[in-house]
Amino acid sequence: MLITDYFKLTDRQAEQFAQLDALYRDWNSKINVISRKDIDNLYEHHVLHSLAIAKLLPFQPGTSIMDVGTGGGFPGIPLAILFPECQFMLIDSIGKKIKVASEVAQALGLTNVICKQERAEQEKQKFDFVVSRAVMPLPDLVKLVRKNISNKHRNAMLNGIIVLKGGDLKAEIAPFIKTAEITPCSQWFKNSWFETKYVIYLPF
Repeated sequence: MLITDYFKLTDRQAEQFAQLDALYRDWNSKINVISRKDIDNLYEHHVLHSLAIAKLLPFQPGTSIMDVGTGGGFPGIPLAILFPECQFMLIDSIGKKIKVASEVAQALGLTNVICKQERAEQEKQKFDFVVSRAVMPLPDLVKLVRKNISNKHRNAMLNGIIVLKGGDLKAEIAPFIKTAEITPCSQWFKNSWFETKYVIYLPF
């Protein structure tokens, strides 16, 4: 399996990752959360892409993470599999999408995941990190979730926002040029698809 080329997994984690294909194919046939053309690339374009965040920062046990605009559960669900001792809240404003994320998490037996249908501005809880995958421009996301970042740090990196983005990011990161760290995913993953993908970390 592609994931084991880059991560050391327990038997339980390997089993959970292996289940994703059938689960997403089934749910995608009912509620379209991944483009029909892209479902065959589930592990590369969605699961492994989500796990670029884990390459940047292996979360310490007890870390709390909110995934904003999770869609069908990315990057939250792959990260929750990899970090069973961390707590994840997956939010999306679209009910159908959050239903898929919730059902997948339940089928996998992920007890460290809560799925909620809500907008980011509605959530009041504090988290160590907010993660997201190309859900909105970075300045907009910062405005919405700055209030949700806890000031109690427990990881090797300061609490903040970690987002997955592709393409030309100059304009988007311009307001944060002094603090944002941009890491190309190709640093960790050999597959050519990752050559235009980046992880942006913004500490608070």
